[in-house]
Amino acid sequence: MARVKVIKIQIEGGKASKEPPLGPALSDTGLNVSEVIDKINKMTEVYKGHVLTVKIVVDLDTKSYDIRLELPTTTSLLLSAAKASEPSGDPMHKKVGNISIDDVAKIAILKKPELNTKSLKAAIKMILSSARSIGLTVESKDPKEVIRDVDKGLYDEVIKKYEDSWGLG
Repeated sequence: MARVKVIKIQIEGGKASKEPPLGPALSDTGLNVSEVIDKINKMTEVYKGHVLTVKIVVDLDTKSYDIRLELPTTTSLLLSAAKASEPSGDPMHKKVGNISIDDVAKIAILKKPELNTKSLKAAIKMILSSARSIGLTVESKDPKEVIRDVDKGLYDEVIKKYEDSWGLG
């Protein structure tokens, strides 16, 4: 039976380092510390500025390993984009910030691995719904109104601009 060690750490995207606790934990497994940290940084580069949880599952016998990311929550990404500290307790009456449709598209792309949708347009509408539920406006409008505008094709140019990034994810 394989001997497995799981190392779980929270890092800012693209900023894993050999400093404790990660460096020593990796050293104890006999892995090439620099190689693993470089891989983590490449995988998390797109999440720069956001904290995410990284799990490294190491087979101690074969020295093979698997890196798994736990993405930041949609709420944390939205609040970060709005530079707001917390969601509104009363999202229909108290707004905590405003973000752009570009911010929404970028968040949709970051969350693609977790969203159960094929198209960027559908993903954007999901993120807009989340924005509404935490008290954000988008383009200074209620996100529900922005969803209707997306359906009408008013943001097709913006969506087209991000289609390539969506396809790569």
